[in-house]
Parts: sequence; C-alpha cells; structure tokens
Amino acid sequence: MGAEPLMAGNSQRRGRSSGAGKKTATAGTGGKNRRALAGRGATPPAEARTGHPAQRRAQADARRRAERDRSRQRAEESPELLLGRNPVVEALRAQIPATALYVVTGDTTRGALDERIAEAIALAGDRGLPLLEVGKAEFDRMSNGALHQGIGLQVPPYQYAHPEDLLDLARDSGRPPLIVAMDGVTDPRNLGAVVRSAAAFDAHGVVVPQRRSVGMTASAWRTSAGAAARLPVARAVNLARALASYQDAGLMTVGLAGDGDVDVHEFDGFADPVALVVGAEGTGLSRLVRERCDVVVRIPIARDTESLNVSVAAGIALYAAASARR
Repeated sequence: MGAEPLMAGNSQRRGRSSGAGKKTATAGTGGKNRRALAGRGATPPAEARTGHPAQRRAQADARRRAERDRSRQRAEESPELLLGRNPVVEALRAQIPATALYVVTGDTTRGALDERIAEAIALAGDRGLPLLEVGKAEFDRMSNGALHQGIGLQVPPYQYAHPEDLLDLARDSGRPPLIVAMDGVTDPRNLGAVVRSAAAFDAHGVVVPQRRSVGMTASAWRTSAGAAARLPVARAVNLARALASYQDAGLMTVGLAGDGDVDVHEFDGFADPVALVVGAEGTGLSRLVRERCDVVVRIPIARDTESLNVSVAAGIALYAAASARR
C-alpha cells in the first residue's frame, strides 16, 4: 500500500488517536492575556508605604521639623526681650538697638537694691526709649516664666546682610576682601566675640548659616561690645554655596582646624582676598564646608590643650591676616 498523503491536521488527529490525550505545545501569550500577572516593581521602603507605621512616624517627624523651623523663623522675625538687671544695663551701655524698656511696677522704689534698674532707666531716657511699666503677672507671662528681676529690654530683630553685600563692601573699601564664615557656631557669645575681633582687624563682615547656627541675639550684640553696629553680619541659606560664590569672586577659602595642613604663621595667602572659615564648638568644620576650603590651616598649641575656643582661634587667625596686609 502506498503511503497516505499528509494533509493539514493529520498529525494532530494521529496524536489524539494514539491515546496520548494531551495537546501539543502551542505559542504562549507572552503575558498579554487578561489573566496575566501585572508586575509591581521593586518593593518601596517602609517609609513610603501607605498606612505603614514607619510612614506615619516619618510623617510625624517631618511635621515636627517643619514646626520647629516655623517657630525659629517666627522667633527671628519677632522682637527679643532681654531680661535681667545686669544684662539690660550692659546692653544699654553697648548701644544695642532697642525699642522699649519694661519695668515691673513698684521695682523702682526699693532703694539701694534697685540701683541697676535706676541706671537702666537713666540710660534708656538718654536714648529716648519708651519706659513701659507693667504688672508682675503680665511680665511673667511676657517672659514665659523666665527670671527677669523686674526689668526687660525689647530688642528688634537683627537686619542681616546678604553674603554678596560683603563683597560689595570690600570693593568699596579698596582693600582685599577679608570675610569670616562661621560654620554651625551655636553660642551667641562666641559669635559676638568673633564679630568684635573681625571689626578690630579690618574684616569686611561675618557670615553665618541660616540653620543650625546662632544668630545675632541680644547676647551676641552685647558680647560684640558695639562692634555689631559697625560690622555687617550676613546670613547664608547654604554656607557651602556661599563659599563657592566667594571662590568664583576670586577669594581663597581658608579653613581653620586643629588638624590643618599648614601652620597659620606659615601660610602666605592672607594678603590676598580671603574668606576665613571657622567651625563649631567641639565638632569643628562640617564635611561639606571643609571640602569647600582651598586650604585648612592650624594654630600650633601645647599638646596638653585639646583645642582653642572658636572665638580665640578666629582672633589669632584674623591677627595673622591683618599682619600680612600691613
């Protein structure tokens, strides 16, 4: 017998008639039919998962940080109340800007114990400041329960300069720019002392970061011994970027740290345009700010002394800069 001719479908019928009972392999759908599983991508971190406890904690932390920032901004934009007899008298003697003197009713009639209050009233009168008498309960509320000794000086918010303003001031002075940048310093007395040294050694201004740094409080004003009235203090949103703009303007950024590359008295660049960068108490220069420094100098000290106070170190470096410019 001759071979049966092959026709379409013959092999499939033979497969079924052979008792296999199975379909042969067919082309797949490629995951395109309606039952295909849709991929969801990588699993997001816990903080990004809706309803996850980690997300709720992250959101709560973000709200707290935002509220702290808003509170700090409101505080900086509001007048400051300087409290206490000695601080108020010292502030008035230093000609700190003020808008009013508060005295608790009755505290001016207690004889010799109130000599400082009487002096404060006389100094305020010489400046034409309003004298406002308030009750003790009201003043306790105004001072948030802090010790006030019956007297307070209202200090207006400090008017900060822009970092670029210091360059304009340097150009107008005819001297090479000398600017002090303070990285994360939180003690107002250190800020005031650096402002005082900067003014004494002909610097053109001081720059502080907007966040995680002290501003020009009444305490900083008082420590500057009046220098804050003559020397501008600028506030930078980002200190590293402000230093970069100074570099673009031709300034050398000189960091100050105990582990610096060269001794301060051996550094030969202070006669040129310089931005001197000092770090925070204890922690020193932050990583990003240190990376922005062209050179880091050190002040040699006795091994038994761990470090210098930031305002003392800044004063030494500023003296070295002033000596190089003579």
